Amino acid sequence: MAPRYATADAVGHDQLLEFARPRHRMVLTTFRADGSLQSSPVTGGVDEQGRLVISSYPRRAKAVNIRRTGRASVVVLSDEFNGPYVQIDGTAEVIDLPVAVEPLVDYFRAVAGEHSDWAEYRQAMVDQGKWPPAASRHRADHVAPAA
Repeated sequence: MAPRYATADAVGHDQLLEFARPRHRMVLTTFRADGSLQSSPVTGGVDEQGRLVISSYPRRAKAVNIRRTGRASVVVLSDEFNGPYVQIDGTAEVIDLPVAVEPLVDYFRAVAGEHSDWAEYRQAMVDQGKWPPAASRHRADHVAPAA
């Protein structure tokens, strides 16, 4: 078996989306008020407009930080630990309910495909306890080399 070596291949936007679409394990990094980093493992996907979408709760540090700075960095991982990955840096936004319901549908489709009952899913998103989920959409301003 030939040895495998780390690489730093430049990828274009289309290659980035092709790489990210089937991969849903990500690390989201946001920026605290003091400028330090806050990283969270998340599940995410790519919506039909080619944006990274991540679902979270609006009071979580990642959502608070994105609201304040409007930017984030995401590392999209492969299923195997030593597999390829890509880092995407860019602008981000938090979308609250009730506007977030349709973006949450986009998120579900990107991560899990079609739901058996979209009306039930939409209602569940609204009924989720005292911290209803917020959707985050992330646009790539800079793509780090894929490894």
